[in-house]
Amino acid sequence: MKEKANPSSTSHRGAPTRGQLVLMHPAFFIGIWALLGALFALQDWLNLRRWGYHLGIVIELESWVMEFAIWGTLSWIMWRLVGSFIQSAGLWALLSTTVPLSIAASVAKEMLFVLIFPGLPLNRPHMPYWTRLRFHLNANIVDDMVVFGCSFLLFKGLGYYQKSRESETAAAQLEVQLANARLSALRMQLNPHFLFNAMNSISSLMRTDVDAADEMLEQLSSLLRISLERGSVQMIPLHDEIEFIEVYLSMQDRRYSDRMRRWVSVDPELHDVLVPAMILQPIVENAYAHGLSKVDRDGELFIEVRAANNDVVFKVTNSGVGMGLGSANSNGHGVGIANTRSRLQLHYGSNWTFKMVQTDPSHVTVTIIIPNQLSNAPRETVTKFGVG
Repeated sequence: MKEKANPSSTSHRGAPTRGQLVLMHPAFFIGIWALLGALFALQDWLNLRRWGYHLGIVIELESWVMEFAIWGTLSWIMWRLVGSFIQSAGLWALLSTTVPLSIAASVAKEMLFVLIFPGLPLNRPHMPYWTRLRFHLNANIVDDMVVFGCSFLLFKGLGYYQKSRESETAAAQLEVQLANARLSALRMQLNPHFLFNAMNSISSLMRTDVDAADEMLEQLSSLLRISLERGSVQMIPLHDEIEFIEVYLSMQDRRYSDRMRRWVSVDPELHDVLVPAMILQPIVENAYAHGLSKVDRDGELFIEVRAANNDVVFKVTNSGVGMGLGSANSNGHGVGIANTRSRLQLHYGSNWTFKMVQTDPSHVTVTIIIPNQLSNAPRETVTKFGVG
C-alpha cells in the first residue's frame, strides 16, 4: 500500500492574509489604479489619433493617471472607513448606502480633478471653477458612479474571499487537532500494551533468574523514563528511536541471549531524520512474540534502516516458525501492527508502505517505507550500533 500525506497550515482566525496586506497597502492599491489610468490614457490617445485628432500623449497620461489615482485614494479611504460595513452589510443596506456615497464620492473626485487641471476641457474658452465643475459633472457623473460601484463590488469580493479563507483555515485546524487526538489515543493504547508484555516477561523470569528479572526491571524503568520525557511528541529523530530500541533489545537479551543473535544496522546519514515515536518497537516486539519465542536455538533478528531515494526504509527480519496459513499474524493484524498502520495513516496520509512477507519457511520480514523528513534539532547523544 502506497499512500500520500496532505500538508496543512495554520493561521490566526480573522487576521488578514499576507496577500490582503500587500493588496490593501495604500502605495500598492493607488499605484494599481494609476497604472489602470495609464492604460486607459494609451487607449484613448490611440483612438484619437485614429480619428484624426492630434493630442499630446503627456496631457493624456497626466489627466487619466491623476483621475484614476484620485479614485484609488478615495476608494482606499472608503475601505478604511466603511470596509467592515461593506463586508457585513446586507443587500438593502448596501443599496441604500451605495447610491448617496457614489454621488458624494463622484462630486469629490470631480472637484479635485477640476482643481488640479484648470486647463481642461481643451479647445474651450476659459471658464470659472464652478462652471468647469458643472461641465465635468454633466459629462462624467454616470461613469464616476459606475467606477464607484465597481470599487464597492471589489471590496465585497475581498470580504467573501477572506471569509472563505478563514473557513478553510478553521477546517484545516480542526483536521489537525482531530489527527493529533487520534495519534494521542493510539499512543495511549500502545504504551499499556507494551508495558503489559514487558511485565509479563519479567514475571516469567522471576521463576528462573531473579538477577535477570531485576536487571530487566531496571531497563524497563529506563524505557518508561524515555517515554515520559518525550511526552506527547509524535515525531522524534531516528537516533532517539534507535536508542529506545537498543534498551528494549537489551531487555530481551536477558531472556533469549542463549538462543538468538541480533544485528542493528542504521545508515549514519539518517540519524536526524524524523520518524513516528515507537514506530519500531511494536514490530520488534511482534518478532519476539510470534517468531523468536518459538525457537529453542539459533534465532536471528535483523534490524536495518537505510535511505532509498527520498524515503526511509525500515526492515525487521526474524527467524521462527513463519507466519503459517490461517495465522492471526499472516495479515499483519494484532494490537501492535494495527496500531502502527493507523499511526502511519495519520502521519503520512497515503505516502507510506507497510509489508509483512514470509521470505522462507523460517523467516519473516516486515518492511516500512516513509518519507525522509529531516529534523532541525542537533543530535545530543550518540547511539552505538553493532552486534548484540
